[in-house]
Amino acid sequence: MYPIVSILTELPEALHISLAHYLEQHPDWDQDQVLTAALSLFLLQNGECDRQTTSVCLDTLLKHSA
Repeated sequence: MYPIVSILTELPEALHISLAHYLEQHPDWDQDQVLTAALSLFLLQNGECDRQTTSVCLDTLLKHSA
């Protein structure tokens, strides 16, 4: 669908724990999808309103809304 780039990042432990808890409760999501949704939504809300970012955000969120 979209070209994929791998990143390595450090998270505060509290976010990691919250993410793990969320993923346990929502097995249809995975870590990559949550981070993609969060990052694309952040960018949209903070001025990066290009079509590709909007498309990634909507595709990620709508895929899991059903």
